[in-house]
Amino acid sequence: MSAPVRPGADPGVRAASAALYDRTAARASRAVLAGYSTSFGLGTRLLGPRARRDIEAVYALVRIADEVVDTRGGDDAGALLDELEAQTARALASGWSTNLVVHAFARTARRVGIGPAEVDPFFASMRADLTVQVHDRESYERYVFGSAEVVGLMCLQVFLNADRRPGEPVRRPDEATVAGARALGAAFQKINFLRDLGADSGELGRCYFPGVGPQGPSDAQLAAILAEIGDDLARARAALPRLPGRARTAVAATLALYDRLLADLAATPPEQVRAARVRVSAPRKAAVLAGTLAREGARAVRDRGPRGARRTGTTDDGGAA
Repeated sequence: MSAPVRPGADPGVRAASAALYDRTAARASRAVLAGYSTSFGLGTRLLGPRARRDIEAVYALVRIADEVVDTRGGDDAGALLDELEAQTARALASGWSTNLVVHAFARTARRVGIGPAEVDPFFASMRADLTVQVHDRESYERYVFGSAEVVGLMCLQVFLNADRRPGEPVRRPDEATVAGARALGAAFQKINFLRDLGADSGELGRCYFPGVGPQGPSDAQLAAILAEIGDDLARARAALPRLPGRARTAVAATLALYDRLLADLAATPPEQVRAARVRVSAPRKAAVLAGTLAREGARAVRDRGPRGARRTGTTDDGGAA
């Protein structure tokens, strides 16, 4: 067991201890992602090491907050969520937390430019899960923005700033890239709403889609929801060329997986959508990933031209304004 670092200790010892704490926090976030997500985790493997660690940190905080309201629940869930939000705010200000997941998130957020504009709406949506059971169109859109679209914006900040050097200004996206990131987050959330219809209504008593009751969507309602998700995915896909190269490949792979889920949901009768969670098998995920890598590899070769020089007009070196 290592001895605590005392005030006035050798700066090299303090720096080494701080680096060890940071690495331990990063491993904690990685463990959360590995334990909870296969589809999302599959996409992160295509990122560079720095971006992958940052995305793991974002995912872990989001996941923990979701667990507070979905798994823990109960009379004290609101207080627990308040404390998690307070821990996050303190860590964003100080860069340090006794909560390893919060610590990893704060280090990422401070480096890539994530702040209250993204964090506050997220916690507001998580808090809505404790009080709102049936959504109208306004509350639904507000919930999707806070629970998913801002997460897409957090990930976008990671992608744009993964290779930013100390002292360089934080890179910010232009409006078209922001729209794509928001649409991507919205599509993922709405697909998960469909996949979790039975659990949300039966176990948690929640109905997210406006006008859709506990019995699930009618044929017409399901068709409208699928069309809405399809529009979100199309907007997200249109923004892909604006992302840095490795981020583009990772997002393209995740998009392809959710395209597959959307197609499977469209082929499933409404009563079955509510009865069982639609999943993509591991072999099909592998096939989707292989196809995406092949397409993105061919695209990169085309963009760079015969001598390896990037063609004029390509925008995959970043979406920063």
